[in-house]
Amino acid sequence: MKKVMLVTLMVLAVGAFAVAQIQAPTSDVLGAHLNYGRGCAACHAPHSGAFGEGVYTSDPNTGNVALWGQNVQPLFGQTFQVGSTNGTTGYNLTFPATWSTTDPVAEDTMTCLSCHDGNLATGSHMLNKVYETLPGTYGTNPIPTLLGNNGAGQVGDYLNDHPVGDNAIVGCGGQYNWDCTIASNGKILMNGPNSSKFVQNYGFFVSTQAYNNQPTVQCTTCHNQHLMNVVAVSASNSGLTPGYYATMFFIRAPYNPASGTGGSNQTAQFCRQCHGGEANESNGSYTIPTTF
Repeated sequence: MKKVMLVTLMVLAVGAFAVAQIQAPTSDVLGAHLNYGRGCAACHAPHSGAFGEGVYTSDPNTGNVALWGQNVQPLFGQTFQVGSTNGTTGYNLTFPATWSTTDPVAEDTMTCLSCHDGNLATGSHMLNKVYETLPGTYGTNPIPTLLGNNGAGQVGDYLNDHPVGDNAIVGCGGQYNWDCTIASNGKILMNGPNSSKFVQNYGFFVSTQAYNNQPTVQCTTCHNQHLMNVVAVSASNSGLTPGYYATMFFIRAPYNPASGTGGSNQTAQFCRQCHGGEANESNGSYTIPTTF
């Protein structure tokens, strides 16, 4: 009888631990993108594109894609180098000369930079501040969120920003990548022994965008611009207990550097979705779980 009681208590304890990881948001999920109450209309103009937002632009197709209400014209045709994580000199980020519905860099990166670029697209850029309560371990410096003019280097320097664009391709196989497979449509299949175990231990939440049948990293690969503080976990994308998990910075996966749990590795797990060579599963351990 005592043994049954002990097993029951252990099951309940584990269940309570799992439930503790599931969190509903305590503030509006749009977070900083409420834009002082303007909300959705801060980015999506119901009528007339940027002109409907009071923003002048020479873009003749303003608002024709996603009812976008910010001025992307300064970014048309621009090419510059963004950072690299493998020691190279960076990747070229090139924008089309006009709106493109076939090149993901237009809708999934250029639109973001129409507010988050501090160098070229300054007409509607945000204020380079973070509107979230940050953990004390972040220090007291303001966290810059502008590209190309973030106060951390010379104006026009994009090399200190994570690689994005059609040339930032996620690979499979080799020393630094997962034992995954790239399907003919550019979708990443986490079907190897290591990668499939990682999905069980954490998940695969990133949203790469196919270009020339290759999975590319765009701004929306890591960020869900519509959900700042919560992410839905389901059996289709993770082996974690299904539910709503805390996140920060519009990251589209469980990501909470404010966790008070010693040894929490959830923020590292997020990066390992693409950087498989640095994951536990690629280094001899299938048994280290995601600790929240």
